[in-house]
Amino acid sequence: MNARNHRETRGDRSGRKTSVATLVLALGLVAMLLAGCSKDSDGGAAPATTAASSSAPLSGKITVSAAASLTEVFTGIRDRFVTMHPDVKIDLNFGSSGALAAQIEGGAPADVVAFANTDSMDRLSSAHLLDGSPTVFARNRLVIVTKPGNPHKVKGLADLADLDFVALCVDTAPCGQYAEQALGDAHIELSTDRIHRGDDVRATLAAVSQGDADAGIVYATDAVVAGDQVDTVEIPEADNVIADYPIAVVKGTSHRDVARDFVKFVQSDAGDIVLQKAGFVLP
Repeated sequence: MNARNHRETRGDRSGRKTSVATLVLALGLVAMLLAGCSKDSDGGAAPATTAASSSAPLSGKITVSAAASLTEVFTGIRDRFVTMHPDVKIDLNFGSSGALAAQIEGGAPADVVAFANTDSMDRLSSAHLLDGSPTVFARNRLVIVTKPGNPHKVKGLADLADLDFVALCVDTAPCGQYAEQALGDAHIELSTDRIHRGDDVRATLAAVSQGDADAGIVYATDAVVAGDQVDTVEIPEADNVIADYPIAVVKGTSHRDVARDFVKFVQSDAGDIVLQKAGFVLP
């Protein structure tokens, strides 16, 4: 081997040693960086876990003002919600949507509102009394109810004109407005002295079940609640009116977290099951 070749061989070996040393140093730096990242990740995860485990449970009392036709379903939903959140109390206030809206406009306490029409909710929204936008969570339809056995053989809206007394909700209540719309669209006019007005849909239903009226127009879900106290006559889809049910949180509630979670629960799978079982249609 000549001197030139010998020098090249030593140079190659020296280069390889330098490369190995550089590689070892680089691997060491990578290991240190990975250890640091792992430490940072562990340090970041711990507070998140601690925060989740230490988050306070829902607590407080709220008032829910809801349409009378929601009595059974909201009672059931409320009971399920407070079972999940034992430190929460919910008072339910049922009535005509129009009357409830007027109460809230007048300063009556309410944290959540759920109505049987969008007009009543729009009133509160226009008055800047809502916290966020309302959401339609259910729909309903109209039916005719008669005394058990349907003694007057009512088959449809046209037959109501031949009865002595027909129960309708007051025209300030959504159920009254929907009934008037259905009758008007069908070109059926009832004599005012033969109309028995109920303050809300439950009062209208009671007028029929208790014998004060021969028939009445109520929501399908209320006929389900009445059971065998009344007979139900379906109104064809072409002649029917669909009721939208919006829900919202009222501005200024002292327990916003509870109110918002209740609204979410109404629209959850658990709430949907209760609503559908009662005869409501999901939007």
